[in-house]
Amino acid sequence: MMDLSTRPKEKLELNKLQKRLRRLTGQAIADFNMIEEGDKVMVCLSGGKDSYTMLEILRNLQASAPINFSIVAVNLDQKQPGFPEHILPAYLEALGVDFHILERDTYSIVKEIVPEGKTTCGLCSRLRRGSLYGFAEEIGATKIALGHHRDDILETLFLNMFFGGKLKSMPPKLLSDDGKHIVIRPLAYCKEEDIEAFSVMKEYPIIPCNLCGSQENLQRQVVKDMLQKWEKEFPGRTETMFSAIQNVVPSHLADTKLFDFKGLKQSPAAFDRLNIISL
Repeated sequence: MMDLSTRPKEKLELNKLQKRLRRLTGQAIADFNMIEEGDKVMVCLSGGKDSYTMLEILRNLQASAPINFSIVAVNLDQKQPGFPEHILPAYLEALGVDFHILERDTYSIVKEIVPEGKTTCGLCSRLRRGSLYGFAEEIGATKIALGHHRDDILETLFLNMFFGGKLKSMPPKLLSDDGKHIVIRPLAYCKEEDIEAFSVMKEYPIIPCNLCGSQENLQRQVVKDMLQKWEKEFPGRTETMFSAIQNVVPSHLADTKLFDFKGLKQSPAAFDRLNIISL
């Protein structure tokens, strides 16, 4: 991390950012009961700003939390060409964090199956998730922590609406389909802007994703640009939109599985009152 001892303004800003990220992360953990007494939390570390920040804040909370839980960092080495294998082990050893490097050649599988020029994110994500789920079971992890933040959640909401025809996003807490794993997103309330600024000040050794990060015209990037444009033109809009997914009113949507529209009947008492008023 950069030396801020002679730069009081920068040091103050870093402290403010850390406190805000810690407060929002703690609030998300409490709201969704993400971490419980005795949990072994597998922190999935990709080498990006989000997962570095998540690990930092969780370790910070661990030191003062009223419950006891352990943390183990896990990086999935997908055998991408040029991947700097030494960076994460060196960083984690310096921190004194318990960690594992899980080697799975998902890169070759993705490149073999996905045609050139097509988006690799979908298949890559499924292969990565399967590998991490299996390893979590192997090491006895009770929670799997991913570094998705508030902006990721909103982007996913719009991607599903625009291209999937579904009103759904990334939940802060998720039970896997087989019922074996609980996935948590402790940064669910945190803004990407804050995480970006925090990671720059902390000078994390960022590892770029050469598999999908270089692909142009990804729909997620299009949605990200749209949301950033809205936020610039109307400050606070993304915060309002995130509040919306926490305040769902099924009776004012159109999903017949969530609300019994067919069963709606006019109340006889209300009908009598209406007749009296008409008279």
